[in-house]
Amino acid sequence: MRQIDMSSPEFLEELEKTKKFTDKVCKQFGWVYNPNEEVNEGVIMGLARHKLLYGKRYCPCFMVIEEDGKFKSADDRICPCKPAIEKEIPEEGKCHCGIFCSPEYAAAHKE
Repeated sequence: MRQIDMSSPEFLEELEKTKKFTDKVCKQFGWVYNPNEEVNEGVIMGLARHKLLYGKRYCPCFMVIEEDGKFKSADDRICPCKPAIEKEIPEEGKCHCGIFCSPEYAAAHKE
């Protein structure tokens, strides 16, 4: 597997694009970021890494597997994933990875 230098210009540029992407997702769905900044930073870094490694922003909390020369998430989780949109955020207030939350969940979990 290809190694990613997390201080390389390539990674830092993708990290910036991924941050804009997650901002857009929040706005599109009316979600907010997790009040825990460390969660958000880790997930954004994971999404950027997966984009560089596999060409898509697979959720970093799930395995990415290669099948017939193509990559896919073990649970078909490409951010923002269907389970987060349809079940996790409406029912639990946050997605599995924890980056996206309902405004109510975030308010109740501020540190």
